[in-house]
Amino acid sequence: MSVIYLLISISIVVAVGFFFAFVKAVKSGQYDDDYTPSVRMLFDDELKKSKTKTKIK
Repeated sequence: MSVIYLLISISIVVAVGFFFAFVKAVKSGQYDDDYTPSVRMLFDDELKKSKTKTKIK
């Protein structure tokens, strides 16, 4: 029975460690999207054309 308590405590410590690593990665900007804004202007015309086609129907 004491092994279960040991495994639960270790898993909680590991989960908290992963949570802090995730928070640090988000704050450092690792999940920021740098690619999409640079190519958005290339696809603006296609988005506008598809919107007008749906309005005409």
